[in-house]
Amino acid sequence: MTAATNAAPNTAPNAAIVGWAHTPFGKHDAETVESLIVRAANEALAHAGLDAADVDEIVLGHFNAGFSAQDFTASLVLQADPKLRFKPATRVENACATGSAAVHQAVRAIRAGAARTVLVVGVEQMTTTPGPQIGQNLLRASYLPEDGDTPAGFAGVFGQIAARYFQRHGDQSDALAAIAAKNHHNGVSNPYAQMRKDLGFAFCRAESEKNPFVAGPLKRTDCSLVSDGAAALVIADLDTAMTMSRAVAFKGMAHVQDFLPMSKRDILKFEGCALAWRKALEQAGIVLADLSFAETHDCFTIAELIEYEAMGLTGEGDGARAIREGWTTKDGRLPINPSGGLKSKGHPIGATGVSMHALSAMQLMGEAGDMQIAGARLGGIFNMGGAAVANYVSVLERAK
Repeated sequence: MTAATNAAPNTAPNAAIVGWAHTPFGKHDAETVESLIVRAANEALAHAGLDAADVDEIVLGHFNAGFSAQDFTASLVLQADPKLRFKPATRVENACATGSAAVHQAVRAIRAGAARTVLVVGVEQMTTTPGPQIGQNLLRASYLPEDGDTPAGFAGVFGQIAARYFQRHGDQSDALAAIAAKNHHNGVSNPYAQMRKDLGFAFCRAESEKNPFVAGPLKRTDCSLVSDGAAALVIADLDTAMTMSRAVAFKGMAHVQDFLPMSKRDILKFEGCALAWRKALEQAGIVLADLSFAETHDCFTIAELIEYEAMGLTGEGDGARAIREGWTTKDGRLPINPSGGLKSKGHPIGATGVSMHALSAMQLMGEAGDMQIAGARLGGIFNMGGAAVANYVSVLERAK
């Protein structure tokens, strides 16, 4: 294995998701970061049938960046149960991929033999922050010396990416509207989603008073939602998992970190995303076509479009074909974001990656309700931090 290879070898001891919890995403004025953490942690432990005393380690994903006055939040997980006192607890952060950073850290602890059961919680409370401050907080996930004065904040960064993509590959407004419409249609079936409304292609395509341009060619329907929420997982070594009622194994996983400045890379290629997919699929011993579905990071519709290309679904500049020909719809060749994605579900930063894993585990266990993909056997997850800077891919498979 070379130093550039971050995916663990197939011989590593495996880990599996054995329980999960997911709060509804949305505006929760009556909640706090602490209450959201406690709720998700307790519900995940109950779902797994695990006593808090049996947890070996805790990992919290919490971006914060000014959203919460309370920082240093790892120990808030201990508020869920006194039996969690003195357990090692760590908070991780990697921008919008914070949740997956927490998940992957838990799996690495298990593969290293340092833990048998790990409680993972992802959380964010964003809606109590004034609008201008939200933009400033999110812009901290960009390279401030170059992007710190970008109009419209982080949406402005992706507005620039969309404009460059249009310049290189032609106007993709139809494709972006189709992606937004697809994800809003899927989100109707997600009981945890912030916006459960089928907006339709025509609404997403047209500029209007309710759907104005936000940044460059991106309209409001091209942008994910500001959200509060939490999600949690209990992850165990495979031997332990096989004694429990559920087991969804990590068949492959990879983390690739790219340069922060967009000026140092071709931002239209999402090269870190592409490499993470290749490594995770190789570790899993499968090809993209073997997946039953994928949850991918649609913070903006242009991101999902480019991710089609980076994951290998289409060639460079041809991502629109996947949505135009129906490949990524719920009944297509590779359903993308059957949960509704960030676009419909919402995007509480630290919770997003944990949510993607929880919803994928639901699919693979046949417990996804109206979101269910029939016969789902293998699921792929791509969670991204910044503009394709932090790139996490997981491949999940039902083990029991």
